[in-house]
Amino acid sequence: MPADAARPPTGPATGPATGPAGAPTPGRTLLIVNRRARNGAERAEAAIAALAGAGLDVHPYDPPEEMGCGEAVTAGLAQGERLGGFDRVVIGGGDGTLNGAIPGLLRAGLPFGIMPLGTANDLARSLGIPFELEGAAQVIATAAPRPVDLGEVNGHCFFNVASIGFSAELAGELKAEAKKRFGRLGYAVAALGLLRRARPFSAWLAHDGREERVRTIQVSVGNGRHYGGGMTVAEDARPDDGVLHVYSLEMRHWWQLVALLPWLRRGTQGQWREVRAFRTTELVLRTRKPRPVNTDGELTTHTPARFRVHPAALRVFAPPDETA
Repeated sequence: MPADAARPPTGPATGPATGPAGAPTPGRTLLIVNRRARNGAERAEAAIAALAGAGLDVHPYDPPEEMGCGEAVTAGLAQGERLGGFDRVVIGGGDGTLNGAIPGLLRAGLPFGIMPLGTANDLARSLGIPFELEGAAQVIATAAPRPVDLGEVNGHCFFNVASIGFSAELAGELKAEAKKRFGRLGYAVAALGLLRRARPFSAWLAHDGREERVRTIQVSVGNGRHYGGGMTVAEDARPDDGVLHVYSLEMRHWWQLVALLPWLRRGTQGQWREVRAFRTTELVLRTRKPRPVNTDGELTTHTPARFRVHPAALRVFAPPDETA
């Protein structure tokens, strides 16, 4: 399913899917599965069975192939109105599928659940949702909905991270079919070839009343905690902390990125003097020539890029955040 362009939310989502004391009421569940996600087609029936086994009344909606995921959410909910409506939406797919669902979820105002069927599943990882389908289904059936923020860049919303530079170029080179066929191996092979060609570029970062000129290989703006199959935006980042976590990789040589990898996985890259890291709620990023912007693994816009955060824009079924 192609992604819809996400329009920024106007405020926290509200919906009727909570019972006494905020506990979710097990009920009618709309399920949208991206059968083109890496594990989507073969695991769609398993996802239905897991949700039903957790006590949910599951109603799958299989959209036309050309329909975007956000449109599919809206169409599925409209179809369900004849049957009494739904009190939650479940998305089966990876981070790209979830990103595409954002416009429909914003329109619906219902809490949503995640069945992780993609390559990286970074939003599920950030929220502590099990990758195993039965475990994910139990979370959807029993956990109370939690607020989750949305990042936005040039009118396109994202859950995890937006970036300019190396990872955006990687997203452009790694085609959807390669991601589906080779998974993380596809990422690694494409990244290695691109890394050797990476060169710093000039960018201007305007935030909190000042503007900084940098020479960088990549600028990443995180709304969530994880991205890229387990990399960490910042060690204290949370998808509901109300801020954007920004870092700029200001290395001169590609091999320094290889040395940085353990810090990137832990989210401690800001300890390097070649890494500029800060928090903000709004950022304007300019470059000499337009550069693509990668949001949750898809190229959606280009620089100049205006970023902002929308706190508590949606609600998601997830385990309690024990770090809050």
